[in-house]
Amino acid sequence: MLIYLDVETTGLAEGDRICALGAIGVEADRVSVCGELIHPQQKIRADSMMIHHITNEMVKQESTFDKSSVLPWLQERNHSDHTLVLHHSSFDMTMLQKEGFVWQGKIIDTLRCTQHLIPDCDQFSLQFLRYELQLYKTEESMATSLGITIQPHHALSDALHVKLLYEYLRALADENTLLLLTQTPVLIQKFPFGKYQGRYIEEIVMYDSGYVQWLRQQLDETQEDLHHSLDHYLSLL
Repeated sequence: MLIYLDVETTGLAEGDRICALGAIGVEADRVSVCGELIHPQQKIRADSMMIHHITNEMVKQESTFDKSSVLPWLQERNHSDHTLVLHHSSFDMTMLQKEGFVWQGKIIDTLRCTQHLIPDCDQFSLQFLRYELQLYKTEESMATSLGITIQPHHALSDALHVKLLYEYLRALADENTLLLLTQTPVLIQKFPFGKYQGRYIEEIVMYDSGYVQWLRQQLDETQEDLHHSLDHYLSLL
């Protein structure tokens, strides 16, 4: 079984929690869809609201994750021979672990796989790839068949785009290759953010290594590829 999953959260900090989850399970010809708002037991940050448009009022009466319908849905499918497909898996899995859910199966990260297989993309966000790779051309028919409304940055809609991106990547590589690429760190060439955004890391490390070393210390465990890349370029000094 393949399970395409996406979460929306109260923010990006260590203490933030899930406020929505969407998932699509596919096994042979059987498809199951699950999506729900979650009471995160804390306030949703305004900078997160402006992305996913989930307000504190919208989740006030919702169930917490441990009492939600998505938890038994996931638990029922939590098997070693099933594969979870996510975009930026380290972030989503960290958020799920905060809720006490530990996945027992395999994982494919469409973000990391895209960075390996299509490195020349200007950006790798799910919504950018939706248009860059023309996934939008088939999204309506798939959404209609699954009873999903297309709403960017809504968990269930994003899970659908993860499915479309996975199918695009499968035309480039088989499932075993995608599993291997998911475990292989990406060497990022350009700064994805910060004062040197868009500049080559190898160039900046030669004359502002202090900034690169400082940035390395600010990274958390969900930024494994950037951590790996900064270490690589610093080792060239």
